[in-house]
Amino acid sequence: ADYLLNLFAKDKKFNIEHMPSHQASEKFPSELNLLNKYSSIIFSDIGSNTILLHPNVWIKGETFPNRLDLVKKYVENGGSFLMIGGYLSFQGINGTARYHNTAIEEILPVNILKYDDRIEIPQGFSIKVDNDNHELLTNLKGRWPALLGLNELIAKKESNVILSIPDSLGKHPLLVEGKYGLGKTLVWASDIGPHWISKDFMEWEGYKQLWENIFMWLRSK
Repeated sequence: ADYLLNLFAKDKKFNIEHMPSHQASEKFPSELNLLNKYSSIIFSDIGSNTILLHPNVWIKGETFPNRLDLVKKYVENGGSFLMIGGYLSFQGINGTARYHNTAIEEILPVNILKYDDRIEIPQGFSIKVDNDNHELLTNLKGRWPALLGLNELIAKKESNVILSIPDSLGKHPLLVEGKYGLGKTLVWASDIGPHWISKDFMEWEGYKQLWENIFMWLRSK
């Protein structure tokens, strides 16, 4: 997340709290009122076990709140949630992210596969725009730089697919929005940095614009 965080470090529009995986196991909120302090929650490259297994559980063998269920309740009550793709997102490498059949899959606008869902496209692929009038694409016109991979997902019937990959590569969804309860959820099926995000994409002026649009969308009610 370093490149993206550095881009927004001096941007006073957003207050971003970054919690690396090694901290999240213990410090990710375990009470709904603590989650409610945030306008949105983002998971990126963090396996479900990191959130499920507080040290009290896996070291002391004690019971502890299911924090994936808390995220579901947070969204149900009006919060917003985004999952970003990667090797430990959705189902992930060798299936070890393990979000299939969890509360997170329930709230997302996509269904998660039961197995390793990574798709490597080293030759790069161009992005297909499915909804060019969507607010998430504000000020993003013209050809997008190539991406190099993503997680394979299945858009739910009630979801809104905004971006996808070309038909010749499977037409998999890339940017998808949905609603759950009073809240809303978003999926970006590729990553936010190398290697799935190409150098050209990261250096493209639209990279920051895209994420500014996403952060604005997440924050808005």
